[in-house]
Amino acid sequence: MAKKQKPYFGQKRIVTLILAIFPLTNIVLGIIIRITRDNLLGAVLNFFLAPFFWIIDLVTIILYKDLIVLA
Repeated sequence: MAKKQKPYFGQKRIVTLILAIFPLTNIVLGIIIRITRDNLLGAVLNFFLAPFFWIIDLVTIILYKDLIVLA
């Protein structure tokens, strides 16, 4: 079973939520996190489908406290 990682480099939930609300920081940090988790496909799709991934990442951070879609 994979080890659960905290999103946005181990920050607390409120800091993660604040960073996820802003689209530019969410896109950049989402790409970086997907690359560090060895998911190149997720990073490329996050780059090209940024508005879609921004909404999904925001919802998953609110509900699950972590990026779970292609992460």
